[in-house]
Amino acid sequence: MKVIRAKSAGFCWGVDRAIRIAREFATTKNKTVFTDGPLIHNRQMMETLGAEGIREIGDYQSRDAIQLSEAQKANAVMVVRAHGISPDRRKYLRELGMDFKDATCPDVGIIAGKIKQHSRKGYATVIFGDPDHPEVIGLMGYSEGKGHVVQSMADVEALPPLGPLVCMVSQSTMFTHEFEALANRLREQYPEAVVIDTICGATKERQSDLVKLVEQGAEAIVVIGGHHSANTRKLAKLATLQGKPTFHIETAKDLDPEAFRSYKVVGVTAGASTPDFIIDEVCSILEGI
Repeated sequence: MKVIRAKSAGFCWGVDRAIRIAREFATTKNKTVFTDGPLIHNRQMMETLGAEGIREIGDYQSRDAIQLSEAQKANAVMVVRAHGISPDRRKYLRELGMDFKDATCPDVGIIAGKIKQHSRKGYATVIFGDPDHPEVIGLMGYSEGKGHVVQSMADVEALPPLGPLVCMVSQSTMFTHEFEALANRLREQYPEAVVIDTICGATKERQSDLVKLVEQGAEAIVVIGGHHSANTRKLAKLATLQGKPTFHIETAKDLDPEAFRSYKVVGVTAGASTPDFIIDEVCSILEGI
């Protein structure tokens, strides 16, 4: 079987940066590293990091209290997840009495900055994204109580009166065409709304590369990544929209060789938190079918 691997498959730069930060403290500085919730959304990579002394505590949404003894805090550092956190959560973590390092993806930090800048000027903020996703939860913390999350046209139409000043941004891993459609609907209600496309470049490149897989002859698409990873789920949805059989898997163990025997060409892509060693193994097994 011929396997076409998307050029952008694997770690985005924000994920790679967060991992390097955590590893530097664990290895070079020989510190115990705690992350407030999963550093990235890939269970296998978190297990690998766990074996290196990087420990996930807290909860998925970075809302629960952190339970650490004074002995555990000694020679330890708290590293902020790549998805970012709210200002209140940052204040809370800093007050735990241990070293602190922010590994928020700079692209997410830019979104937070845009929200903060406009909120201070009195703007209401509309965020296109998943209200339960850690990134969106963190971003809402910058809206000074004037934030609203939308996922659909119905959500936009159900917004309460927002006043004369409105700003719209997006979670970094959403579809551009969906963001544009919702932004256009919002502008019908608020013609002076400030709309800022904050979908990150890595997300756009990943989505573009998936479409190229189909153009290059892929008869089916394999998307590798965590089932709770927002950008991976988006890739799987986009692959389905291309009219191709789509297989969203986490590791090579999820592959069913019989399901692929009728295909001569298969495209492979992966979410931004998927390590190369998983992608390599999946490609190797597919090539052997």
